[in-house]
Amino acid sequence: MTRGGVPATRTLDHLTVTKISVGPMDNNAYLLRCGDDQVLVDAANDAPALLELIGPAGLSAVVTTHRHGDHWQALSAVVEATGARSLAHADDATEIPVVTDTLAEGDKVRVGECELEVIHIVGHTPGSIALLYRDPNGHGHLWTGDSLFPGGVGNTQKDAARFASLIDDVEHKLFDRLPDDTWFYPGHGKDSTLGTERPHLAEWRERGW
Repeated sequence: MTRGGVPATRTLDHLTVTKISVGPMDNNAYLLRCGDDQVLVDAANDAPALLELIGPAGLSAVVTTHRHGDHWQALSAVVEATGARSLAHADDATEIPVVTDTLAEGDKVRVGECELEVIHIVGHTPGSIALLYRDPNGHGHLWTGDSLFPGGVGNTQKDAARFASLIDDVEHKLFDRLPDDTWFYPGHGKDSTLGTERPHLAEWRERGW
């Protein structure tokens, strides 16, 4: 999808996922709805568009996947307008304008009766996270921020230690734990599945990015 385009919606049995692209860097923001509750993943930019998407149903929380500024430009405005909690991993929280509660590995973020598991992925930033929803009637759904994209892991600025940490966490915490039909939603660009990307893990390690 493109910035300013029509949001894309995927309806699961219990959770509805709406994806919108915002801002000059075409960031993806995701509105998750379960029952009467809504949670936003990355208030990246364009607060008016996000608030229109949220609508009168309101918002219980915004989860910021990591500290980089293109992922939180609209955060303060969205939190002020909705009264939502602002959640981020403790290791990135001081670099994000407003954080009301910090997250850690294994924490759960509730969206109504649905539950998102926090997975700490170190490398793109110290406090990057992914969020996992295990659909009881289907496959898993994973929001990866800038840690995993179709075609590779996130940018580590050619820092070998950061890349090693990132590829290790992505491989061991995501690919080793979750099946091929797990659908993932990155911070920019198109979605994919772990099964589509799995054959390329060794290639990513070899090239170093």
